[in-house]
Parts: sequence; C-alpha cells; structure tokens
Amino acid sequence: MKPIKQQEMKNLAIRLLTGIVYVGAIVFCTIFSSYTFLALFMLITFFCLQEFYHLVNIRRESKINPYIHGFGGTVIFLSVFLFTSGITGRFIFSFYLLYIVGTLIYELYAKQNNPIIRLACIFFGQIYIALPFAALNLLAFPNSAVNPPVYQWVWIIALFIFIWANDTGAYLVGSRFGKRRFWERISPKKSWEGFFGGFAFAVVFAVIFAYFHPQIAWYHWVFLSVGVVVFGVYGDLFESFIKRTVEVKDSGHSLPGHGGFLDRFDSLLFAVYAMLFYIELFIQQ
Repeated sequence: MKPIKQQEMKNLAIRLLTGIVYVGAIVFCTIFSSYTFLALFMLITFFCLQEFYHLVNIRRESKINPYIHGFGGTVIFLSVFLFTSGITGRFIFSFYLLYIVGTLIYELYAKQNNPIIRLACIFFGQIYIALPFAALNLLAFPNSAVNPPVYQWVWIIALFIFIWANDTGAYLVGSRFGKRRFWERISPKKSWEGFFGGFAFAVVFAVIFAYFHPQIAWYHWVFLSVGVVVFGVYGDLFESFIKRTVEVKDSGHSLPGHGGFLDRFDSLLFAVYAMLFYIELFIQQ
C-alpha cells in the first residue's frame, strides 16, 4: 500500500505544479499586456488544434497534417487581434481566406480516398477550436467605438476564473457527494451534485468580482457566471464525446497530470460565446 500512496502523492504533486504554472501563465500573460496575451493564446490555439487533428487521425479515415492546420488556426486568431485592436483594417482577414482557398485547392492534388471527410474534419477543427479562441479578442477589445480600442483584460480573467471555480466546485462536491449521474453515456464521472457545486462556486466568485468592479452591476456578474457554467459544461461534454468516439482518455500528454491542452480548454470553447453574447447584449450598449 505504501508504494501506491507514494505514487499517488507524486502524481498529485506533478498535477499541482502543472496547475500552478498553467494558471500563472494565463493570469500573467493576460494582465501584463495585450501582446503577451496574443503570444500565449496563439500558442494555445496551435496546440489545441494540433491535438484535435491527432485525435481525428486516430480513426485513419483521413490523414490531416496537424502542424499546417494548427498554424492555419493561429492566422485567424492573429487576424482578429490585429483588427479588433485597431492595428490593421479588415484586409488582414485575406490571409485566412487564402488559407481556406489553399486548403481546398490542395485537396485537388492530394489524391485522398475520402476528400470530403478530410475537408470536413479540417474545417470542423477550425470552427470548433480556432473560432472561439479568436473570439477571445472580442472580449479583450469589447468597445470598437473607442479609437484606439482599449485592451480590457478583466473580461478574459473573469471568464477563466468562472471556469476554474466551476471545475473546482464540481470536483470537490462531486467527489464527496456525487451520486446522480449527469450524462453517464458521455462522461460517467459527472454528477448533478457536482454540477450544482460548481455552479455555486462560480456564483460566489461572481459576487467577489462585483465587489472589485462595482462599475458593472452585481447581477451582470452573476448572470455571466451562470452562462459560463452552463455553456462550459457543454464544452466539456462535447470534448468528452470526441474522445469517447476515438476511444482515448486524454487529448494529449503535454500538461503532466492534466492531459492535453484541449482537455484544459474544452469548457472555454463554448463558454466564451456565452460571455461574449451577454456583454454585447446587456453591458456594452
């Protein structure tokens, strides 16, 4: 029993250290400047896409180059950043359009057995991963009427803190009290008790945010946290659905103790839309 406990402690220490570095990098790069935010999330977009295309290739129905199309996703992230920050005009999106057209033309020469499936998987990855990461720039520069646009990192930090609070609450409550399965077919470990535990944690942090940022009404912070939790859970479930389809446990092994990048950012891929829609509809008027 003793060696097992030692191994468990070692795994916990590795997971904790990775988590500290992961959280620290996101918080520091997001707050320090818009350019450190740009650099970090371009890398994260690339790694998440790379992992996704590796998962697709497991089924061997199509062979996709994860590096080329991972780079393609960073182009749209960079393009949206440059446009929303006021650095360039809309012509910058021409580079991503060239990537799309180039991908279609290349398929004429690739001689793949299932070109439609291959293209569908390529562009699904762009829509599923690259697009929501690019949408982070709309949170970072929410007021296009200001010239030049002002970088507002608080929305990005709020998004991540709500996600982390939800994950922490869901784990603590679910592991202790979880009995009623939430969606057993896709994610057997998730429970309704864990869901409401994560929900409560996120709302608590929303109230804390309201205290430090009183210029935004407290109920807006609460509704934002609710949207992040609900959409974030679906984001988590959807990635579990993909992994279950290709029969793998983790999307990768880049983050020791945490799996891959896609495992860590799956909730964000849906939650960012909830936050963006609410801010656009009810706050930025």
